[in-house]
Amino acid sequence: QVQLVESGGGLVQPGGSLRLSCAASGSIFSINVMGWYRQAPGKLREVVAQIRDGVTSYKDSVKGRFTISRDNAKNTVYLQMNSLKPEDTAVYYCLILSNTGTYWGQGTQVTVSS
Repeated sequence: QVQLVESGGGLVQPGGSLRLSCAASGSIFSINVMGWYRQAPGKLREVVAQIRDGVTSYKDSVKGRFTISRDNAKNTVYLQMNSLKPEDTAVYYCLILSNTGTYWGQGTQVTVSS
C-alpha cells in the first residue's frame, strides 16, 4: 500500500521560509508527476508547483519564491517556500501520479502571520 507522509508545515512570519517534504512509501512504479497543491479556507484546491518529465511549473503567484525538487532515490518531493506571504496560508498537499495510481498526502498546515 502506498502512503505519502508530509512534513515541514507550521507558523511563520511574513517574509519567512519553510521547506515541505513528502516521502512516498510502498510500491510506486513509473512516477509521472510529483506536485504540490494547496487549499485555503473557503477556496478550491489549486496547484502550486509540479515536476513532470523533469520540467517544473509553478502557479504565477509563487514564481520566484517557491522551488519544487525531487529525490528519485528516496521517492521524495520537496517544496522550498521563501518570502512567504499571508495569502500563502493554506493546507498544502503533495500529489504523485504514477502508472499504478494517484496518491495524495494527508496535508500539512502552513500559516503565514505576524
